[in-house]
Amino acid sequence: MNVVGFIPARLQSSRLPRKMLLSETGKPLIQHTWESASLARVLQADPGCQPNLIVATDSFEIVGAVHAFGGKVEMTGDHPSGTDRIAEVVRRCCADADIIVNIQGDEPDIDPTAIDKVVDILAKNPSAQMSTLCTPITEAHVRDEASCVKVVQAADGRALYFSRSTIPFVRDGNRDDLLKADTPWRLHLGIYAYRREFLLHLTQQPPSRLEQLEKLEQLRALELGATIQVAEVAHRTVGIDTPDDYARFVARRRAA
Repeated sequence: MNVVGFIPARLQSSRLPRKMLLSETGKPLIQHTWESASLARVLQADPGCQPNLIVATDSFEIVGAVHAFGGKVEMTGDHPSGTDRIAEVVRRCCADADIIVNIQGDEPDIDPTAIDKVVDILAKNPSAQMSTLCTPITEAHVRDEASCVKVVQAADGRALYFSRSTIPFVRDGNRDDLLKADTPWRLHLGIYAYRREFLLHLTQQPPSRLEQLEKLEQLRALELGATIQVAEVAHRTVGIDTPDDYARFVARRRAA
């Protein structure tokens, strides 16, 4: 099984401009993410070779930064999403890939075993076209925050729906009490594995109705009738979205 990991990376960010190139730790943020992701077992190539991990970007500055630390990088055109950016490179360079993994570029502390897990769950479910991860929600502010995407699963782990709303809705009783026991809420984590042909098919389809309403591109796959298999992990990786997020990351690295 040939697995290729991708880190889509764009230079501009509304809340933290040029975050992929911030380098107060001595390394650009994109390098930290690449180094963490490169430890995933499923991305290991032959001994002595680079991992099967590619940065996909439309920024010449990011291309230069990745070349400087010895990573693989492919230049792309302008795209509305990281998924579309990855698909361009897959069409051009990855004809022999079986599974494609989409790894968020602003998660420098990503656990490489999470990459292994999202691939393993797809490999063990041959009827699924995609896979992703979730983690239990045990805090009210995460449950209720629209920026924290929730997923509801079937008994076999298939995704039934993703939403920015608090789903499932609890009609009776004190819903905060449920956070202390067997929480029914799951936080969706932004990592995906795709079968190659499905990724190419998905990115050729127009945005779907629910996708446009929720601003969640994984809903396009569900509306197309795809199966998205979801596996649970104990903890989530903290992404870098704001200057405060980055300052905390720098502090952790300096204290390590």
